Amino acid sequence: MGHAYALGKQPCAIIRTGRGSGQPGTEHNAHVRPSSSCTSRGPPLRIRIFFQSKSSAAATKPSPIRTRPFRAISRAMSSSAPAPAAMAVDDAEDDQLASMSTEEITRASRLLDNEIRVHKDELQRSNLELESIKEKTKENQEKIKLNKQLPYLVGNIVEILEMNPEDEAEEDGANIDLDSQRKGKCVVLKTSTRQTIFLPVIGLVDPDKLKPGDLVGVNKDSYLILDTLPSEYDSRVKAMEVDEKPTEDYNDIGGLEKQIQELVEAIVLPMTHKDRFQKLGIRPPKGVLLYGPPGTGKTLMARACAAQTNATFLKLAGPQLVQMFIGDGAKLVRDAFQLAKEKAPCIIFIDEIDAIGTKRFDSEVSGDREVQRTMLELLNQLDGFSSDERIKVIAATNRADILDPALMRSGRLDRKIEFPHPSEEARARILQIHSRKMNVNPDVNFEELARSTDDFNGAQLKAVCVEAGMLALRRDATEVTHEDFNEGIIQVQAKKKSSLNYYA
Repeated sequence: MGHAYALGKQPCAIIRTGRGSGQPGTEHNAHVRPSSSCTSRGPPLRIRIFFQSKSSAAATKPSPIRTRPFRAISRAMSSSAPAPAAMAVDDAEDDQLASMSTEEITRASRLLDNEIRVHKDELQRSNLELESIKEKTKENQEKIKLNKQLPYLVGNIVEILEMNPEDEAEEDGANIDLDSQRKGKCVVLKTSTRQTIFLPVIGLVDPDKLKPGDLVGVNKDSYLILDTLPSEYDSRVKAMEVDEKPTEDYNDIGGLEKQIQELVEAIVLPMTHKDRFQKLGIRPPKGVLLYGPPGTGKTLMARACAAQTNATFLKLAGPQLVQMFIGDGAKLVRDAFQLAKEKAPCIIFIDEIDAIGTKRFDSEVSGDREVQRTMLELLNQLDGFSSDERIKVIAATNRADILDPALMRSGRLDRKIEFPHPSEEARARILQIHSRKMNVNPDVNFEELARSTDDFNGAQLKAVCVEAGMLALRRDATEVTHEDFNEGIIQVQAKKKSSLNYYA
């Protein structure tokens, strides 16, 4: 059977149902096609029609036709796609639809109006909830911005706790502590005002990124953690970092080819070619001890090593680690290695290590015991539980005979490089290096000068070049001659009153 329905006064749809009597309480398939008098065209739609009994229609809200098919009808009517098959409508169906009453389509239209009204109410309620959420979000952001205003109160993380409260039966009317019922991580905090605070709610920082000992900024009133702060180091340790890269090169060092090779193998190669050590399955040395008479190029070698690597270079002096207060020197060593670990790969150069690395002995003087404690902290940092293979230590001394055996053993300062007095060939090379920027007469014979400078170290050979230049300046000459170098050797030998013995 077919039925015609009108939206307004003009019939716009033909509903063609399947075969059946249309008994109350039954449901039938239906095809929807535009009528010949409707201006909108679209493809045919298939809907379902539910027939109600007259008795139930009086007791309930009249809904002879479901509302979903009518939304499909309106979409089909508004479609502009051509559908030639939909335009072929039988004349018999037109007659049947024209003779039908519009009571059912009116009821369906009322149902659609009610549904539209309900959706509008839901939309309005959703918009109000959205506005309320936006206002609360804005208010919370303003509170966070207000609480994060500087200055912060500085604190340290003492302990991180994992809270898992057990489900206990609460009595009726009993007070419930919300903080005690929270699950997750909690923090014990110690502030700079010497207060120890327990925080059940950590704050704005991810608790997984916190660890004991971290420096944090907290709110002055609520003590909530607002931000993490960089690690605190002693200002004297920060001053140890060499900001400007040294300009020395291995070519500036004469007569120490073997020592250069040993230092490069122990310090530079583990940083630049770590994979070669891993393939062989060996662990590179942790530290190198440079020892020898003064003026033989130990510090110069360390500066050249720092220039050849892109690692951070920390320069410590042994006397700098000897402090008046108990534990201050050990703290300097600890902070220096902590800073090196943060800036790894790093090279720590400790010059004049004999100031703190002497052999231990029984002493009643508290100062001697403090020096020994500083050395013990250095031993702990070299191969303790917190040692790091990315940190290399270069120590230099001219009194290797008085160093503690625990400092000299393998596993700490593994490689020991001796810097002896230069040979005759090395002395000639050193004189050429120090005089290459000088205006030297071509007749200068450096081999003869090297034979005249027996027992001279590198520093004294540099002094010979400086004295030769000063003599040429005194004569108002434009170049330095061989005689100037000879006179410079005589002056340096005169200042060298006797052969110094640096060993006990």
